[in-house]
Amino acid sequence: MSYAAYKMMHPPTGIENCASGFITQCSADFVPQIPTIQPDELESDWPSTRSIGPVPNLVVSAANVLEVYVVRVQDDGSRDSKASTEIKRGGLMAGVSGASLELVCDYRLHGNVETMAILSIGGGDGGRRRDSIILTFEDAKIAALEFDDSIHGLRTSSMHCFEGPEWFHLKRGRESFARGPLVKVDPQGRCGGVLVYGLQMIILKAAQAGAGLVGDDEAFGSEGAISARIESSYIINLRDLDMKHVKDFIFLHGYIEPVMVILQEREITWAGRVSWKHHTCRLSALSISTSLKQHPLIWSAVNLPHDAYKLLAVPSPIGGVLVICANTIHYHSQSASCILALNNYAVPVDSSQEMPRASFNVELDAANATWLSSDVAMLSTKTGELLLLMLVYDGRVVKRLDLSKSKASVLTSGITTVGNSFFFLGSFLGDSLLVQFTYGMGSSMLSSGLKEEVGDIEGDAPTAKRLRRSPSDVFQDLVNGEELSLYGSTPSNAESSQKTFSFAVRDSLINIGPLKDFSYGLRINADPNAVGIAKQSNYELVCCSGHGKNGALCVLQQSIRPETITEVELPGCKGMWTVYHKSTRSHNPDSSKIASEDDEYHAYLIISLEARTMVLETADLLGEVTESVDYYVQGSTIAAGNLFGRRRVVQVYGRGARILDGAFMTQDLSFGASNSDSTTGSDSSTVASVSIADPYVLLRMTDGSIQLLVGDTSTCTVSVSIPPVFDSSKKPVSACTLYHDKGPEPWLRKASTDAWLSTGIGEAIDGSDNSPHDQGDIYCVVCYESGDLEIFDVPNFSSVFSVEKMSGKNNLIDTIMRKDSAEEGRKVNTQNMNVVELAMQRWSGQHSRPFLFAILSDGTILCYHAYLFEGQETASRIDSSGQNSVNLSSISASRLRNLRFVRVSLDTYAREENSTGNYYNKRITIFKNVGGHQGLFLSGSRPTWFMVFRERLRVHPQLCDGSIVAFTVLHNVNCNHGLIYVTSQGLLKICQLPSATSYDNYWPVQKVIPLKGTPHQVTYFAEKNLYPLIVSVPVLKPLSHVLSSLVDQEAGHQIEHDNVSSDDTYTVDEFEVRILEPEKSGAPWQTRATIPMQNLENALTVRVVTLFNTTTKENETLLAIGTAYLQGEDVAGRGRVLLFSVGRNTDNNPQNLISEVYSKELKGAISALASLQGHLLIASGPKIILHKWNGTELNGVAFFDVPPLYVVSLNTVKNFILLGDIHKSIYFLSWKEQGAQLNLLAKDFGALDCLATEFLIDGSTLSLMVSDEQKNIQVFYYAPKMSESWKGQKLLSRAEFHVGSRVSKFLRLQMLPTTDTLGSDKTNRFALLFGTLDGSMGCIAPLDELTFRRLQSLQKKLVDAVSHVAGLNPRSFRQFRANGKAHKPGPDSIVDCELLCHYEMLALEEQLEIAHQIGTTRQQILSNLNDLSLGTSFL
Repeated sequence: MSYAAYKMMHPPTGIENCASGFITQCSADFVPQIPTIQPDELESDWPSTRSIGPVPNLVVSAANVLEVYVVRVQDDGSRDSKASTEIKRGGLMAGVSGASLELVCDYRLHGNVETMAILSIGGGDGGRRRDSIILTFEDAKIAALEFDDSIHGLRTSSMHCFEGPEWFHLKRGRESFARGPLVKVDPQGRCGGVLVYGLQMIILKAAQAGAGLVGDDEAFGSEGAISARIESSYIINLRDLDMKHVKDFIFLHGYIEPVMVILQEREITWAGRVSWKHHTCRLSALSISTSLKQHPLIWSAVNLPHDAYKLLAVPSPIGGVLVICANTIHYHSQSASCILALNNYAVPVDSSQEMPRASFNVELDAANATWLSSDVAMLSTKTGELLLLMLVYDGRVVKRLDLSKSKASVLTSGITTVGNSFFFLGSFLGDSLLVQFTYGMGSSMLSSGLKEEVGDIEGDAPTAKRLRRSPSDVFQDLVNGEELSLYGSTPSNAESSQKTFSFAVRDSLINIGPLKDFSYGLRINADPNAVGIAKQSNYELVCCSGHGKNGALCVLQQSIRPETITEVELPGCKGMWTVYHKSTRSHNPDSSKIASEDDEYHAYLIISLEARTMVLETADLLGEVTESVDYYVQGSTIAAGNLFGRRRVVQVYGRGARILDGAFMTQDLSFGASNSDSTTGSDSSTVASVSIADPYVLLRMTDGSIQLLVGDTSTCTVSVSIPPVFDSSKKPVSACTLYHDKGPEPWLRKASTDAWLSTGIGEAIDGSDNSPHDQGDIYCVVCYESGDLEIFDVPNFSSVFSVEKMSGKNNLIDTIMRKDSAEEGRKVNTQNMNVVELAMQRWSGQHSRPFLFAILSDGTILCYHAYLFEGQETASRIDSSGQNSVNLSSISASRLRNLRFVRVSLDTYAREENSTGNYYNKRITIFKNVGGHQGLFLSGSRPTWFMVFRERLRVHPQLCDGSIVAFTVLHNVNCNHGLIYVTSQGLLKICQLPSATSYDNYWPVQKVIPLKGTPHQVTYFAEKNLYPLIVSVPVLKPLSHVLSSLVDQEAGHQIEHDNVSSDDTYTVDEFEVRILEPEKSGAPWQTRATIPMQNLENALTVRVVTLFNTTTKENETLLAIGTAYLQGEDVAGRGRVLLFSVGRNTDNNPQNLISEVYSKELKGAISALASLQGHLLIASGPKIILHKWNGTELNGVAFFDVPPLYVVSLNTVKNFILLGDIHKSIYFLSWKEQGAQLNLLAKDFGALDCLATEFLIDGSTLSLMVSDEQKNIQVFYYAPKMSESWKGQKLLSRAEFHVGSRVSKFLRLQMLPTTDTLGSDKTNRFALLFGTLDGSMGCIAPLDELTFRRLQSLQKKLVDAVSHVAGLNPRSFRQFRANGKAHKPGPDSIVDCELLCHYEMLALEEQLEIAHQIGTTRQQILSNLNDLSLGTSFL
């Protein structure tokens, strides 16, 4: 591997930062969503139902992914009849039946977000302005982002960088710092502070209203959509203020000038010195004057405990600051202070003081907190409990702090309140949750009706559903804390101000991180006969993810594999459709019928073959009824569907169409001769494509002309008409489709100018065609061969939206609205890049917006998402553009001039080349409900599912059957919301989607078992299809037990003496190895056997090894486990190696499945095992030993005194060994059978904290890959002949790259052959799939030199050609991070596909231009990127 590509295949999911603010709309834009509901008997205790006020946006970041969500609240009296029938997650609370997160925009940045804050405006101008997001990045980069409505995305408003030569003095000679920049913002939004380089405080001064850096504020003046901005910045050196070690800082509420409180430690101490030096922290409050750049000290507090680590600003009217320590909570303000001890370790400053204690013991190190109301804070502890802290306030001072237990929940990494009724628990270790809370005043308890609801938050759903929804145990109750009352430690003086909280989980975001280990095994429904790329969908990844009680086993699959119900041979299929029919359908469908429309069974399946059409009845069995129906069956069908509210079926074939009522024809039309006068020579023209939107059918003929069948709902007949627009214009149409804007409030009506009247075009359409029910509007979307896109309303066919040259633009804006006509000048030769298929669809959902899909003739798919933007200049532009030779009066009324489209990236989709035949097969099939999901299916040689969740497209390929020629949905008795498709081999399959899998993730994922413990390592036993897994479960043990097992008794007595806990317990992790067997889809996996470890013994590694038995001369496959005893630092380390054989599991007795065949205790921890040519290689403490196996015992045959410290990973290939040490980088050894010796070939002399290692094989070259603690990867090679390798002692660097995530595991997989590699010698090519600790997956794939040089020059161009979010430089992000250690830079021979994937998102002209500049073609670049995608489709 001389050259390679880095490709992120599954972006990170572990959420590190979360915040909320009014990013996409200001707080004044909200109408009160929920009317006050009459309190029924359930809510008799609440004095009043709080209305849910304006709900801000939620912003989350996971490593380098930034996502902005909007919270959609469904109120109880929902107008949407469908919504009220389903019970939403979490039941009904405070008049809200459900709430969900909907994605506004998401970005993958070229840098990891360290910390995040929201710069808000403060309530000065009635909430007319918006908030901005401030992000900080490693070392000292700060970016402020605001939401720009015109592009429906984030725009960088300012960038601040304090790195580089002119800022070296800030570091004061230090190279590495314990943490990155920390940003906090003044609650009134007057300034922000960023702590960098330990002791440098950067003050960001916010711009006053209307005085920003950017000059175009005035244009928006009347709109009021101005976001908060940063005006200037300056630096305060905290060292000059005599500060040493700053731990945290925060801005206080309620001061005229911004006041910053800094928590610092004057002299450092630690747990071992606490008896001599404690209470070393202090608070300093500085008043920040941004105009004078002065910062006088206004008050301070001393003698805080040494373990204080977090500050919390108390909201007005109380004010002040909470200091959170591991064992105490302190409140300080300028005038008062109070304290609360949390456990027995809390020590007062002097022994005379008496400290108030909480009613229960808790440790608060590593807690996260947010405010639920002005006097109640919610803390989330390191065990996932939620605690409520109440400040008892008498109007002048805070008298005391009360702490009470609440629910148990997910382990959080961040927590933020979203509005006045929601909070979000962001988690790095489990699924993140959106929770609604509500509280009542008064000392009365909750009414009994509600008490049951509180019992278990997820109690409304059946257990199976609950498992599927949130495998992380959302909110189990604590044993003694079921009641959610906030009772203080003294319940006797029950004050009227007590609050009673209740919670309901409303939504969750899936997280598969941290991926500690994974293994690659066969799926349950694998197909043994599959070949080529279809064979890959037989595999899945089984991952250890999560931690503690959020630990789970995740099954990841890159491609969807439907579950087959039945399959039959059906050669020569061209297309198929299912249609409904109910003979008894009433003329005017009322709302109850519409609600149940979703569950109506299909009546007929129409299959079009090459020369005939088959019709099947879809009752209990699929029976062919071709002979007994009046369908056109003598030739192939082009399309079929329902008209007139499903009362009729329309079938379109090459030269005509039929309308049928069930099996009987009611009308027959033919195209061709009848209208030969209008277009000459149309006899030869047949129907090329069809689009049906009740009651219209749009036909595109092979000669590019358009015909429309208009239905008459009263008589259920249709008539042919040619829209005059297309008759007169001779622009040939390359693709067209009808779009039905359904629903009680059609979305596109909001895009015209009279949106507030919500009439306009709507009435014009519906008035002319007095249909009994307003079912929305119908539009016709057309693409011409010139590349222009136009939208017409139907049936008037007046143009409502048009775009010139849509190909690949990032935003589509109506032509009338565009200022610049300059780009007409330079015509680029975009030869034959026609749009060959169009589809536009708005899926169900109250706030959903339409998607527009276009397939180009070279196989590229463009996807656009519609949004509304009301520009300031709309009215004036229309008047001034009178010379546009368009009849302006007609435009102004119906033009959708506020409509815009934003391009959606589909970089996960590997496109396919289209065959250049004149017959184009329709590839897009839209589905409303397949297994409860909605989206579209793309057939062709790379079939793909596009599913819509939270207004976001999830792209999942389906590899298992190769090419698919036809697809349709099927819903009947035996196949509930399933699907039918026909493969190119001529197999018809009826399937359902696997229901247990969650598709709202980058890859389909299934959390098969919540383990209630931490999974550490998993391996795959292929012969029996079993997964051995190391799990540790925290167990509370009596302290005396734990201490007696530690040898040193003196220390023991001392500990016992100090620790006067109520029943002296201590948490110990107990390890075991579970043997799991996969179950048929959806069922939780079964534990077939468990191997418990001894007391204080940790299982470190489990591997399946193949050993050569020297007595029987046969290979045996055994399960090997390496362990270590943890007995404190006074006892020499030892470990055990255990060998188990796995037998036949005939009688389901778990004891017979595995049996121990050997166990031996060795010196040192057994941290890694591997089999090497039939021998067992054991890393035992600071040496590695090679053993022979004779059937009863292991005998050492060779050893080597390496590593110096501790082996973290061990790999073997042939007779080569690669091992990674925890601090001393990697060693490369070989084993010689003759002479029985292990030889050190070479090592890396640098210091490196390894996390994972693996061999990378490319043809005949062997490279060594290592990942480290600083989130880099390096590739080394062994070249004894080169002089710089010191006669072969030193490994040489071949490549280095900064991944931005800690890679915990590499897996070597053979790359799949693609078109250009079939004839070459590169068949023995392997890529490395890797998993990281923040839940991302990626791969490193070798490239040949020509491809590498091409992509590298493209990458250099893209650094400048693409506008990067937050102004981050992709080149600097991928530089090796040495964290202050000496490091000689290695060669730059890895290309970054994260940057290359932006190429397809450029407009077509730019793509051609860049390809031309680097001396290649667009086709060649896309083909290289595509081959890389195909070659690494491992799952």
